[in-house]
Amino acid sequence: MWSVVYHWKVMADAKPAALGSTAASFLTDSVSRVRPNTRLIALLALGHLVIDTNQGSLAAVLPFLKSVHGLSYAEAGIIVLVANITSSIIQPLFGYMADQAVRRWLLPLSVFLSGVGLGLTGVAPGYGVVLLLVVVMGFGVAAYHPEGYRTAASVAGDRKATALSWFSLGGNVGVALGPPLVTALIAGLGLAGTLGMIVPTVIVTAVLLAVLPMMARPAAAASRPARAHGRNMTRAMAILMLVVTIRSWAQLGFTTFVPFYYIDSLGADPHLVGVLLFVFLGAGALGTVITGPLADRWGTRPFMTWGFVAATPLGVLFLLTSGSPFAIVALGLFGAALVSTFTVSVVLGQAYLPRNPGMASGLIVGFAIGAGGLGVTLLGWVADHWGLPAVLWTCAFMPLLGFAVAFFLPQPRSEIA
Repeated sequence: MWSVVYHWKVMADAKPAALGSTAASFLTDSVSRVRPNTRLIALLALGHLVIDTNQGSLAAVLPFLKSVHGLSYAEAGIIVLVANITSSIIQPLFGYMADQAVRRWLLPLSVFLSGVGLGLTGVAPGYGVVLLLVVVMGFGVAAYHPEGYRTAASVAGDRKATALSWFSLGGNVGVALGPPLVTALIAGLGLAGTLGMIVPTVIVTAVLLAVLPMMARPAAAASRPARAHGRNMTRAMAILMLVVTIRSWAQLGFTTFVPFYYIDSLGADPHLVGVLLFVFLGAGALGTVITGPLADRWGTRPFMTWGFVAATPLGVLFLLTSGSPFAIVALGLFGAALVSTFTVSVVLGQAYLPRNPGMASGLIVGFAIGAGGLGVTLLGWVADHWGLPAVLWTCAFMPLLGFAVAFFLPQPRSEIA
């Protein structure tokens, strides 16, 4: 009897050992096959679309505000500065808040604030009220991005770059659609047509309020492990922020000065400006979706590094063919290559700060891009002294500087493991 008991015990002890590797393999495969919550990501992307449509519309509203309120260029510049500070520079603060506790209520509230702030600018009685409304819009934009990226990452499954590329697509499409949409409203209804931007805002806010709470619990549960494991790589994050700032200089330099280049230097029809910006930004939005799976396959750091190398020849090609129909194609390819690194930089930032994914999103989407926007002022000085072509050639070669800095980015610990 004791022999039987002994042999039973040996078999019982050996069975877990024999199955240990199989069980571990099964669990690993199960984790790797975790699918993203596509419904929640689609809902977040829809909110992202409305948020960035409102934000992107401000540039198109500015000339009308300047005319109606008799503003100087300096006063118009202050509007842009206030929008930049409130929508971008302070995003790390909202990222910090997102890391401390789940605040899903910020998502519908921020969408509402962005639309109301932008929509009411057209009926503002004075310059001071315009600035106040821009602050309201900016706070809405700043609050949405860290919480949105953190939520999307928490339900993205194993293929984060792919899932976040769809979330980013909403914002990139919104930036591209905002100017022509608000321009059409103003053309048909006058400056008060900005009120029309409130309609989609209210609809999407209501959808978020109705649907998001039902999905908030699994999203919150999925986000806890990401914060509990890993060590932050603050030095790597600092390098990445510099890389994103350089990319922002190149991107905003093109979106700001290509229209002036075509009108003032090439004598093109001003109506072509909308087409140019839509092609550049629209191709960038498409690029984020196409390149997401590639980044998941090749790794975020290699894609981030070599993506900059691919961008420069396309920017040079655009400048060499400017004025011809082929230049439009080259501009779109340059936008796709340059903007495609946007989502990858967010994923990489969250890998460098695994304990603070909300802060990582705020630093990349907000502070680094906002700081890059401040560089447009320096590019304007270059344009005044050396002309618009000098600015665009500088922006075309700027991705090479981004490559040189990105070369020093370390591999995220999560990918090393």
